[in-house]
Amino acid sequence: MTYEGVLPVRKPAGFTSHDVVAKARRILGMKRIGHTGTLDPQVTGVLPLCLGRATRFVEYIQELPKQYEAELTIGYSTDTEDWTGETTRKLAPGQVALSEADVRAAIASFVGTIEQVPPMYSAVKVGGKKLYELAREGKQIERKARRVDIYEIEPIRLDLTADYPKVRFRVLCSKGTYIRTLCVDIGKALGFPAVMTDLVRSRSGPITLGDCLTLEQIEELHRTGRLASRIIPGDRVAEHLPAIAVPVRDAAHAAQGKSVPLPEGAAKPETGGLVRMYDPDGRFVGLFRYDRDGDALRPEKVFAQSLSRPDAD
Repeated sequence: MTYEGVLPVRKPAGFTSHDVVAKARRILGMKRIGHTGTLDPQVTGVLPLCLGRATRFVEYIQELPKQYEAELTIGYSTDTEDWTGETTRKLAPGQVALSEADVRAAIASFVGTIEQVPPMYSAVKVGGKKLYELAREGKQIERKARRVDIYEIEPIRLDLTADYPKVRFRVLCSKGTYIRTLCVDIGKALGFPAVMTDLVRSRSGPITLGDCLTLEQIEELHRTGRLASRIIPGDRVAEHLPAIAVPVRDAAHAAQGKSVPLPEGAAKPETGGLVRMYDPDGRFVGLFRYDRDGDALRPEKVFAQSLSRPDAD
């Protein structure tokens, strides 16, 4: 059976994102599968897989905000900024003294647009080489800070009486945010070394952990013919884009990859903005970009294979 849409996977620890894709290909017997945002092997949580023609949605899903639950441990640091690395500095047990008010104020200070320096153990390329490759060679190079957006951040559990205090927090952020680095920077704001000691991606765009299936569940549902009902149509994952219905004749033209006029009375999208196009019966035609000069919708990604075009609307 060939599937089309977005399969919400709950990534297990110990798998790379590419491992999950490879496993899904074996289970489903499909080659055309793509993931929508890399997670480190030790990180668990939401990993949407785009199946079949829905792989054309990957670039749009990747741009959506992500939500994470992270654990920050205060009092030591590592070369990777997380619990998998080598310790580079460690305070004596009990040396960290913090109040709840201090922690909450420090965390709240990161809401908004912030600058992050990518960690050395990351896939960012400098001079054609990935930073983690240089780090493994024992090299440290200067990295340019990047701007990212922290939309929401809140502590959800505090253990400040431990020898090395732990803070679990939830954060909603833009693509490209390094939660490891955020943990380190929160520690700096508090005046102590810090490290990320757990991370779960709890949401990717509109897809939550509650929507996700384990690889074992996917295999069983596929074997018993029940998986199709758990696959999310691609256009539903793009619901952050405006939806526009066009007349039957225009929908048929659009399905052929032609530009069509913006329907009379429709709200004008942002110039160059993407919209989801539907025919009058609610069938998804594709993603179209608004051209203000021609007051037209121009094809970006057409998904409808064919739509009939009557002589009159």
